[in-house]
Amino acid sequence: MEFALLYWHWIVFGIALMLTEIFLGSFFIFWFGAAAIIVGIILVPFPAVSVAAQIIIWTISSAVFAIGWFKIFKPLSIDRTKAGLSKEALLGEIGQVLAPPNGDKFGTVRFPAPLLGSDEWLIISQDDLTPGDRVSVVDLSGNSLIVQKA
Repeated sequence: MEFALLYWHWIVFGIALMLTEIFLGSFFIFWFGAAAIIVGIILVPFPAVSVAAQIIIWTISSAVFAIGWFKIFKPLSIDRTKAGLSKEALLGEIGQVLAPPNGDKFGTVRFPAPLLGSDEWLIISQDDLTPGDRVSVVDLSGNSLIVQKA
């Protein structure tokens, strides 16, 4: 008696791999599971595909999915916000006011060298500021800097 891989074997195997990802969190094994499901879907209309061909299809699909994830989609999902900033890297830095804050509108400050990837930042201040004033960073509020005249 010869063992034959049926379409549902691949689908169950794929779902098992995808569920394994819950415990690993690497988002790598997920693509092997997706490729296994693809093989299962291919076997529905073409059940006579050999086991060797099934494994080759699974291997190629896994490679395509994994490369696609790491080269195309993952770089698009990089968090470019300033969340989790290093507060210590900003405190005490001195910059020049481009636009002073007024009312509930943020102002803008420019630093001579980029700080954490940006040379212009939104500012909040209790001081009366005018464009050109030099200010020092005293605290953070979200993605804005709290400044005072230097």
